[in-house]
Amino acid sequence: MRYTILLHYPEMTPEDTGAEGWSEGLAAFDAYAKALDGAGVLLSAEVLQPSSATTTVAVRDGELRVQDGPFADTKEQLGGTFVIDVPDLDAAIAWAAKAPSVQWGTVEVRPSATHFADGAWTTTEGLG
Repeated sequence: MRYTILLHYPEMTPEDTGAEGWSEGLAAFDAYAKALDGAGVLLSAEVLQPSSATTTVAVRDGELRVQDGPFADTKEQLGGTFVIDVPDLDAAIAWAAKAPSVQWGTVEVRPSATHFADGAWTTTEGLG
């Protein structure tokens, strides 16, 4: 079953963490991605740019609204995602518990409903 692990945490820069802390963080995420990949469960991973680079798009009353910045004004922002394919929720939770940012942020585990690959949509079993 496909799950997306969404990493929410306070945004930090190398200046915030110090060069050594930044390097340690990069190494921790690299090791995590390699562990997922080595286990054969990693489908994709994305590290997102800071929320200041976000553009929010919506259509209201037929009018396109484009806004700089994230929709939510919170201390924690979505920093990245890992899409994995594991047997069940317990396995997804076990991998999420190993995400480096679980120590300073929130890690959300969400099952996939559908995904697009090879030119077609696939619905997860049991969802119609």
